[in-house]
Amino acid sequence: MADNEGLVPVEELSFKDASVELELVVRALESGELELEDALEKYARGVALLTSLRERLSKAEQKVQVLLDASDAQASVGDVTAAPSTAFLNE
Repeated sequence: MADNEGLVPVEELSFKDASVELELVVRALESGELELEDALEKYARGVALLTSLRERLSKAEQKVQVLLDASDAQASVGDVTAAPSTAFLNE
């Protein structure tokens, strides 16, 4: 049975590294060549990776939404620093 020694804690992995490791876990499980104990360990690691990735993605989506909302709010106020239009002066 494989052990978890040497594995980087999920929370210390970058998003990219966690997603690459998850892909490797999925491939190993799909191969059907793992012993039951190894498959269970891989599965548990995969669940931890997937949970972490979903949480990070959700936080990123929330940040993007906050930025979009702030951008929309600024756009609706308009540019209050712009000079007044002088188009009517030539009439």
